[in-house]
Amino acid sequence: MIITDTHTHLYSEAFNEDRNEVILKAIDLGIQRFFIPAIDSTYTQSMYDLEKSFPDNIFLMMGLHPTHVKENFLEELQHVEEQLDERKFYAIGEIGIDLYWDKSFLKQQQEAFLYQIKLAKKYKLPIVIHCREAFDEIFEILEQEKGDDLFGIFHCFTGTILQANKAISYNMKLGIGGVATFKNGKIDQFLNQVDLKHIVLETDAPYLAPVPYRGKRNESAYITEVLNKLESIYNVDSSVIAEITTENSKEVFGI
Repeated sequence: MIITDTHTHLYSEAFNEDRNEVILKAIDLGIQRFFIPAIDSTYTQSMYDLEKSFPDNIFLMMGLHPTHVKENFLEELQHVEEQLDERKFYAIGEIGIDLYWDKSFLKQQQEAFLYQIKLAKKYKLPIVIHCREAFDEIFEILEQEKGDDLFGIFHCFTGTILQANKAISYNMKLGIGGVATFKNGKIDQFLNQVDLKHIVLETDAPYLAPVPYRGKRNESAYITEVLNKLESIYNVDSSVIAEITTENSKEVFGI
C-alpha cells in the first residue's frame, strides 16, 4: 500500500530536531510520496536540501504563499520564475488568497495568485491553492482562468458541498487532511457525496494535526488517521482509499 501526502512542509523549522526520523517513520507506514509546497524564497534552499536527502520520496513545488505576499512580492515572484527556469518542479504552490490574518494586501494577493496561475499554464503544471476566508475571491479568479490548462488541488478544503462541487468544476482535486477528523470540521458531514476520484490526501504538517493529535505538531505519519476517518466516511477499506488517492495524485502531478 502506497500512501501519498500531497502537502507537507517537511523543511519547516518544526522538524529541525528530528526531520529524518519523522520522514523514515512515515515511509515505514507506507507513506512513500511527499509533495512539498513552497512558502517564499527564504525556504528554497531548505527545500533543495530536503530533496537531496530523500530524492526518491520528495517532490517539490515552487510558489509564493499568500500570507507571505508583502511589499516585496514582485521580487518574490521573480524568484519563483527564476527557479522554474532552472529546474523541474511538480506544481506551482502553494498559492492563493488568505484573508484570515491580514486583508491589507488583498490586491497584491490577487495579483500574485493570477500571475502564478499564468506561470503554471506556461510550464504546464498544476496549481495548489491555499484558501482561507477567501472562497469568493479565489473562485472569481478561477472563473476567469478556467480551461483545460487549469488544474490542480484545492489544498486543505474546508468549504461546503456547493463549494466542493465548484472547485471540482475547475479541475481541482480536494486536499483532505486533519480537518476531516475535527468535531467542528463539518466536511465529514457531506464528503461521502464527493466521489473518491476527486480526493487526495494531505497533512499540511506541521500544521492541522488530526485527532487524536490535534493541537500538537503534525507529521506525515499522521495521515493514517485521515485515512481511517475516510474509511468510516466512505465505508471503503483504507487500502483502497490509499490506492485511489495515490492514483489521483499521479494524475495531478504527473508522477
